Amino acid sequence: MTVPPAPHSAALDRADAASTRLDARGVPTDIVVAVDVMGTDRGPAEVVAGAIAARTELGLRTLLVGDAAIVEPLLVAAGSPEGVAFEHAPDVVAMDDNPVAAVRRRPGASVVRCVEAVREGRAGAMVSAGNTGATLAAAVLRLRRLDGIVRPAIATPVPAPGRPPLVLVDAGANVDCDPSWLVQWARMGVVLARVRHGIASPRIGLLSNGEEATKGDSLRKAVFPLLAALPGFVGNVEGGDLVGDRADVVVTDGFTGNVALKALEGAAQAVVGIVKDCLLATPETRAAADVILPGFLSTYVHHDPESTGGALLAGVDGVCVISHGSSTARAIRQAVGVASQCAAAGIVEQLKATLHDAG
Repeated sequence: MTVPPAPHSAALDRADAASTRLDARGVPTDIVVAVDVMGTDRGPAEVVAGAIAARTELGLRTLLVGDAAIVEPLLVAAGSPEGVAFEHAPDVVAMDDNPVAAVRRRPGASVVRCVEAVREGRAGAMVSAGNTGATLAAAVLRLRRLDGIVRPAIATPVPAPGRPPLVLVDAGANVDCDPSWLVQWARMGVVLARVRHGIASPRIGLLSNGEEATKGDSLRKAVFPLLAALPGFVGNVEGGDLVGDRADVVVTDGFTGNVALKALEGAAQAVVGIVKDCLLATPETRAAADVILPGFLSTYVHHDPESTGGALLAGVDGVCVISHGSSTARAIRQAVGVASQCAAAGIVEQLKATLHDAG
C-alpha cells in the first residue's frame, strides 16, 4: 500500500499515532514507525528487509519512505506484506552532503518526509540510518526543540555485563558544547535510564580523563559544579567506566562521546575476532570451540551494537531513532522496536515534564 504525503502539516493528532495500546505480547498495536530507506551504506534492500522483519517477527507497523522506483519492487518481491506501507520520497541526502543545506533545499528527501510523517501524525516515531546530521537538522527544523533544550543530543545505550545498559549522552550530535547543555542532557539521560532501562535512581557521571574533580579540560571543569547540583551525580568517570558499574548515565561532548563509543564497538568486535581465531586455530581448540563458542556468541549478542538498534535523538518534539549507516537488516529491525517502544512509553512527554519541573 502506498501512502500519499499529507497535503498539510498537523493533519492528524500525533497522540493517536503514538497510542500505547498493546497486544497480549506487550507489542504496540497502533504505532506506525516511519523508516528512512535511502542514504545508507548497505543500500535500501537491507533497510526494507529490516522493516519487514520488524513486522513479521515483532508485529510492528512501518511506513517505508524512499524512491518508489527502488522501494516498491523490493516490497513486491517480498510479497507486499500487510502492515508495511510505503510513501514516495524522490530525493535523498547522501552521507557527504551538507546536512542543513540539503534539508532546506530538498523537501522531498526521504529523511525530511520521515520527520514530517511524525510531525503530521502519520507516524508515531521514525528511524534513519542515513546522514546523521541531516536527521538532526530535519528534526530540529520540522519538529522543533523541546522547551528548555538548546541543542538536542544523541543518547546511546551502552551494554554492560550484568547490568542494564548505560546511557551515553552526547554520542555525536554536538562537537563544541556549552556547559549548560550537558546539564540538560544529564536530566534527559536520567529519564531515559528510568523509562527505558528500569533504573529507579540513575547515577550520573561526567566523562573525563580521571576521577578527580580537578581533572579534565575547560569544559569538564566548568560543568562539574553544575552537575554536582543534580541528584545522583557521582563525579568524573573514565572510559573504562562505560562498561563498569559506577554510573547509569554518562554525559560528555559529542566529539569525545562519539570517539569513546566507536572505540568500545571496535574493541568488542576485535575481542570476538581474537577469541574465534584462538578457538579455531588447531584441531584441539576446534573441538573445544564446539562447546565454548555457542555460549560465547550467545552472550556477545547482548553486547553487539546491532542489538541496540539505534540511539534516541533526545531533545526534539518527537521520537527519532538514529542508526549506524552500516546497519544490517537485524539492526534496522531492532531500531524499529526501540522507536515503537519509546513512542508507546510516551518518552517525549516524560522528557517535557522533567524539563518543565527543572525550570
